[in-house]
Amino acid sequence: MHPSFQVAFLCFAIVVSASKANSAEPALAKALTLHASFDSGLDADFSRGDRKCYVKQGRELQHASTTDDAVIASDAGRFGGALHFKKKTGFRPAFRDAGVLGYNDRNWSTTVSVWLRLSPDKDLEPGYCDPVQIVGDDSKKGFIFLEFSKDETPRYFRYAIRPLFDIWNPTNVAWADIPFDKRPMVHVERPPFTREQWTHVVFTVENVNDKSKSRSGRLYVNGKLQGSIDNWDLTFGWDPSQVLLALGAAYVGHMDDLAVFDRVLTTDEVKQVYGLKNGIRELHAR
Repeated sequence: MHPSFQVAFLCFAIVVSASKANSAEPALAKALTLHASFDSGLDADFSRGDRKCYVKQGRELQHASTTDDAVIASDAGRFGGALHFKKKTGFRPAFRDAGVLGYNDRNWSTTVSVWLRLSPDKDLEPGYCDPVQIVGDDSKKGFIFLEFSKDETPRYFRYAIRPLFDIWNPTNVAWADIPFDKRPMVHVERPPFTREQWTHVVFTVENVNDKSKSRSGRLYVNGKLQGSIDNWDLTFGWDPSQVLLALGAAYVGHMDDLAVFDRVLTTDEVKQVYGLKNGIRELHAR
């Protein structure tokens, strides 16, 4: 191919690629239900429902404030500031569903996106760590979480969707004692987390509580599919009013640009979110 044609073809490919990315952004913006940038506080920058971040005090929710061990670190984020959990504590900031996650007992689908920065084997304290959870009124009625394992070195990274207890654990066996391939989870043995670089994590929930459709969940790391949860009866029993998106369970490290979408994002859309130059704010700051 003549050099001039090569240059012209390259320019055309760049324009087409940019056009596709730009055309996808309105669809992503329409699906966005929550964005917390952690630039200046814990509350969300954008939400279809409640923007406030909460912590549980007994059975009550109280408006969350940063603590000595969980702070907003200015200019330390992937985009602007970041939420920095300095050590393992019981502080678990959370966002109410209330139009954000859209949980219901008929058909529930959602996608959660977040950036993490940590070296798990150096930063995490002993025991399991769940940087992100979706919880309801009872963990035996359903439990969704990202997890760093507790005993292995290097630590494994996982995404799990645990439906009603009798479905995933009919013989009442400890989670750690169930073979990996018998758990409703995606298992990553050598995830790319490090203190020096940010890692993008996305997980999806598809058709929970709908017995007429295929139900599943997928895990993506840095825009690449790591695996899926398939062939499980994903039936939950949560009280919708009690559902929370909870952060930082035993987590030590930085967290940034949390986002929730009201449907399952496609693989291409996950890559588009991963490639946003200014993060999720590009989808709503128009």
